[in-house]
Amino acid sequence: MDEMTKVRELRVNAPLPDRARLAPGRARLVAAARAGERRRAVWRRREFVIVGVVAAVTAVAVTVSLLVGGGGTGRRVQPAVTPSVSLEGVSAAEFLEQAADVLEAQPDITPPTAQKWIYTKQADESPDKQKGGLPWAEHEQWIRYDGSAMAFQQLDAKGRPLKIHVQPMHLENGGEGDDRSEREMYRVLAALPAGGEATLKVLREKNAIADINGASQAQNDYQEIAVLMAADVMPPRGLASLYRALAALPGGKVVDHLVKTASGRQVIALDFPRQEKGGSGRNQWLIDPQTYRIVGERLVEGNKILGGGSLVATAVVDKPGDRG
Repeated sequence: MDEMTKVRELRVNAPLPDRARLAPGRARLVAAARAGERRRAVWRRREFVIVGVVAAVTAVAVTVSLLVGGGGTGRRVQPAVTPSVSLEGVSAAEFLEQAADVLEAQPDITPPTAQKWIYTKQADESPDKQKGGLPWAEHEQWIRYDGSAMAFQQLDAKGRPLKIHVQPMHLENGGEGDDRSEREMYRVLAALPAGGEATLKVLREKNAIADINGASQAQNDYQEIAVLMAADVMPPRGLASLYRALAALPGGKVVDHLVKTASGRQVIALDFPRQEKGGSGRNQWLIDPQTYRIVGERLVEGNKILGGGSLVATAVVDKPGDRG
C-alpha cells in the first residue's frame, strides 16, 4: 500500500504541509516502521524549479566540515562546546543577518558524489520523549545522494535492532511526485542569489510551493523558504541566502535564552508562526550557536513541544549501515 498516495487522494484540497506540522504524524509513522512496516519519508520536499534544475525534509547540515564529498570515510558530527551567547533583546532579523554574515565567511563544501549515502541519527522532539522516551526515540536513516534509495534501521517492539531495510526510490526529475533528491536540493541552494530580497524574488517567480488560499505574500514566502531550510546537504552561502530572505519576513522571534534539544544540544531557538490557515503554535528552528547551522526543527505551543526532531549525528558514508 502506498500511504503517501492515499493521503494525497484523501486530502487533495488541503493546505500543503510543512515539516513541523507533519512532525507528530511522522513520529507515529516511525514507530510503526520500527515494528517492521514500510517506512516512507513524511516531511515532504516540494517541487522546485530554478535555472532548469528541478528540485525542492529531519535533518540538516550542522558544521563547516559536514557533508563533504571525497574519500568515502564520512564525517561524523560531534556536538560543539556551547559558547556564551547573549540573546536578550535580539530581534529575529538582527540574528538572521548576523548568522548570514558568519555563513558567508565559511568555505564552500564539496557535495558528495552520486553514489554516497547521507547518514543521520535523530532524536524525536516529542511529548513521549519528554515523558521518558520510547525505544525508538532515536532513529537512524540513510538516503543516497542521488535519491535512488533510502534505508533505515529496523527495530523490534522493544527497540532492539533487527536489520537495515533498503527501499529503492526514484526521487530525481519528479520520479516520485513531490519528493526531490538531496543532489537536486543542493543545486537549487547553490544557485540562490546573495541578497534576501533577490532570493525572495527568485522564490516568488518560481512559486515552487502552491500558494495558500487567503494567505499573505509573507506567509507564502515563508513556506518556500522553509522547504529549502530542511535540506540535508546545505552549502553555507545557500543557507545565508535563505536567512537573509527570512530576515525580511515579519513574525519571527528569537527565544532569549539557549534551549536544550532532545539530542542534548544547547541551541538557539528561532520561532515563526505556523503559516497554514487555522494552525496554532509555532515552527521552531533549532540553530547551532557556533556554526549557525540548523540542527533540528519542532512544533511548539506555549511551553509544550508537540513534535519534531533534532540531530544526534550525521556523516557521508559508502553504504547503508555505515555510520562514519
